[in-house]
Amino acid sequence: MSVKAEVLAILEANREEHISGEELAARLQVSRTSIWKAIKALREEGYEIEAANNRGYCLPQTNDLLNEEGISLYLNERAAGYPLEVYKILDSTNTECKRRVIDGAPHGLTILAEEQTGGKGRMGRNFYSPAKTGIYMSILVHPSFQGNDAMLLTTAASVAVCRGIKEVLHKETQIKWVNDIYLDGRKICGILTEAISNFEMGKIDSAIVGIGINYRTEDFPEEIRERAGSLEKNGEHIPRNQLVAAILNAFWEIYDTLGSREFIKEYRQRSMVIGQQVRLQENGEWKEATALDIDDNGGLVVRMEEADGTTSERVLQTGEITLRLKTGLL
Repeated sequence: MSVKAEVLAILEANREEHISGEELAARLQVSRTSIWKAIKALREEGYEIEAANNRGYCLPQTNDLLNEEGISLYLNERAAGYPLEVYKILDSTNTECKRRVIDGAPHGLTILAEEQTGGKGRMGRNFYSPAKTGIYMSILVHPSFQGNDAMLLTTAASVAVCRGIKEVLHKETQIKWVNDIYLDGRKICGILTEAISNFEMGKIDSAIVGIGINYRTEDFPEEIRERAGSLEKNGEHIPRNQLVAAILNAFWEIYDTLGSREFIKEYRQRSMVIGQQVRLQENGEWKEATALDIDDNGGLVVRMEEADGTTSERVLQTGEITLRLKTGLL
């Protein structure tokens, strides 16, 4: 680790506290000049490091840049075992993961970006990803499971995001099947899972779980302004690094026991569609239905009215339909 990275790690671990250049130099066993150069380089990268005579350097809580050092502080032993990369700007973290798969990227690689120029949502939509206001990350897995278990990754990620938000921000969120997280009636997170399949072997070689969170995003585009919201409000200033780590900790805890499907109970509890009258768009046609349950594979169980007046139950899988609540939530 470079001197710059080590200085940043110390400042991240002691936010709002002043640490003298002398103490930093002693801890890292380098010269005061090396510390000064590291601070200068960090400031050039956008870190608003305060300096006070006879007190030293301080990284304020309000200075919130994503970085490996800050995230690693909060990772548990399990999650810390995977590689983590943070970029200032990417076209899409999911797309970057796909490129890295070609190069043989390892299981567990997590890629984050401060900004995306081509953020991806479901059904080919764009995901609004302005700089320094959100969390845009992708987790690469090389699953050992097949079939229905692989379909649970989006469901697992949804629960992991909700757990992370509750732990760090103490806020209760809801899940709109299958991949959207809502807070106070507004969408604050979308999840997109993409699979890379081996057709000859009939299995999934890799899967990429993309998570996009509106953390303190404002000025949404007009087409999403009425339904999009932000997670952090009223100047709470909780570092994004802390939430990223909490989500990763929760994700890997769930992933290790994915086959048990224990987390589906929490998914059901957080569902905002169970018991609701919904409309399903299928093959360009809107159909009325009642959402009854989430099955153990993450499918939405609905009761539908047939053309002859009878009713039937169906299980809808992700990607099959788009869903709209009668209240207008998407």
